[in-house]
Amino acid sequence: MSKLVLVIFVVFFSSITFGQDLTKSRGQREVSNSEQDTLKPSPKKRLLDRLDPKSKKNKKAKIQDYLIISHKNDTTYVDTTLTIQKEYKFNYLRKDNFGLMPFSNLGQTYNSLTYNFKNTSLMPIFGARARHFNYMEIENINYYRVPTPLTELFFKTAFEQGQLADSFFTVNTSPQFNFSIAYKGLRSLGKYQHILTSTGNFRFTSNYQTKNNRYSVRGHIVTQDLLNEENGGLKDEGVESFETGEEEFLDRSVFEVNFENAENILRGKRFHLDHTYKIVKKRDSLSKNRLSLGHIISFEDKYFEFSQSGVDIDFFGEAFKSDVKDRATLENFYNQLQLNYSNSIMGDLQFNVSNNNYNYGYDKLVVLNGETIVNRLKGDIFSAGGKYHKHYKGFELEGEFGVNIAGDFDGNFLKGHASFKLNEDISAIASINHSSKMPNYNTLLYQSDYINYNWKNNFNNIETQQLAFQLKSKKIANIEVDYSTINDYVYFKKDEVSNQVSPFQSNNTINYLRVKLNKEIKVGNLALNNTILYQKTEDENNILNVPEFTTRNTLYYSNYLFKKAMYLQTGVTLNYFTKYYMNAYSPLLAEFYTQTEREFGEFPRLDFFINAKIRQTRIFLKAEHFNSSFTGYDYYAAPNNPYRDFTVRFGIVWNFFL
Repeated sequence: MSKLVLVIFVVFFSSITFGQDLTKSRGQREVSNSEQDTLKPSPKKRLLDRLDPKSKKNKKAKIQDYLIISHKNDTTYVDTTLTIQKEYKFNYLRKDNFGLMPFSNLGQTYNSLTYNFKNTSLMPIFGARARHFNYMEIENINYYRVPTPLTELFFKTAFEQGQLADSFFTVNTSPQFNFSIAYKGLRSLGKYQHILTSTGNFRFTSNYQTKNNRYSVRGHIVTQDLLNEENGGLKDEGVESFETGEEEFLDRSVFEVNFENAENILRGKRFHLDHTYKIVKKRDSLSKNRLSLGHIISFEDKYFEFSQSGVDIDFFGEAFKSDVKDRATLENFYNQLQLNYSNSIMGDLQFNVSNNNYNYGYDKLVVLNGETIVNRLKGDIFSAGGKYHKHYKGFELEGEFGVNIAGDFDGNFLKGHASFKLNEDISAIASINHSSKMPNYNTLLYQSDYINYNWKNNFNNIETQQLAFQLKSKKIANIEVDYSTINDYVYFKKDEVSNQVSPFQSNNTINYLRVKLNKEIKVGNLALNNTILYQKTEDENNILNVPEFTTRNTLYYSNYLFKKAMYLQTGVTLNYFTKYYMNAYSPLLAEFYTQTEREFGEFPRLDFFINAKIRQTRIFLKAEHFNSSFTGYDYYAAPNNPYRDFTVRFGIVWNFFL
């Protein structure tokens, strides 16, 4: 099946690419009303403009013409400015990681300090969630439309013998056809023993629309390879040496770790195609009705593997074999057919039907206590759903629902969203979400060469409800509030009998409140950017544990220098969270699990940074956690897994507009 899908993609994209009239791409593009950040065309482009009279009106391409289109068709444009948000996003994930606690090495996992229980999925998802922070899902892939070729180069130093690089290129070969290609690669040895990381994310996207705008198609191919050496953290006897700051242990490579012979890897490939044909299209501003037919086809093949040469009985218990190699695989083939109707009075309506063909499991049979554990969960799920969207007198209303109507997994969701712009500064958003779905595949079925890591469970659906409200205001603040109730929550913890990590289902209701405030205060060239998160859970069994307060505060100075040839940004960022029962990490499962033995937190993390922008180039220099040697060695990303010590790192983001 995967070969068939690959052939379809290659043939389809090749036919589109070679069918373009390349000479037309130099003269047509959309024109933005904004006049800022204009880019000069290259000498070759200016020569072509002089030779082609039709393109004289397009001698200059504005930055606002370089469009980025999300999987939901939300459109933004390339942003080459240097803001404090760019500082927050200059990291391995390339997004703001507030609420995530990184491990010591770049490319390892993150411990979550907060959770969002809004959900619109009808299917269980693949396990090994600790390895998925850098796994690019469908919603993480963007599409592009550019007047001239665009390149972006990203580089950042890593920890000991490695670096992080992300290269991206996109071009419109004609006004109708665009493609992009990108690769993000990381290799980092790390400060502690046996935590090498080596990851790669390859992305290829393409989008095309006919000249009459009746048919449009977009798709992507993504392959990902995320490998981690796993050392299990510091041995218990080494924890005291770390926390007392003994001089001989300041060289972190001398610490003994729990094991030296294990690694896990997550690999996946996905082929995704989304196309639409407009049966009745909008002809002019007076047209009231539009009707289109849409189709989404997606195939994903992924696996997670934990391997260990030799066994560790003290850490994982008895094993069937002398060497361990556990591999869980998932093949998921998805089809959705959509009927879309738009009316200037009613709004936008969609009805859809879907099919999920899934095949999750293992290539071996396990016999435990005289019983054979099934090694596969496979079948077909048929679903139906709909969407609604309407703008009305300052209000924006959205709704979405979905339900499984046939198959082995029950599931449904309902989402409502309303926003209103009170004035030019203040807007309010309210939303509601209900979800019922099966827990992740690895909680339902797991097989391992370690005896205690084999199970087949018949859990109930996890039921969640969430109410959320958001107020956006530059003058006042950005405030987000959400309240969730969770029933039949599935989580990992150590089994009291085997003392090994296993999945459990709670029979109590968990109530979870979050209040988040973001406000920046500016005085001249100085600014103080504040993000504060308050969380409260009502959970008598201490299953869902989060810090009560999490805060990030940045005091920084920014100004132009050298006759505005360079823009400078420099300051200090404080990250802090209160003590709580921080989740522990299982490298075999690549999952975090609940522990109530010790609280962690209340250690400040101070970073000093100097950033600069010269034309389209942004340069970043940071002294990370510079307070580590004088505020106490009690900083952990998870039990027995210390956070990073003081280090200096630098990097660059460079955009080329040809």
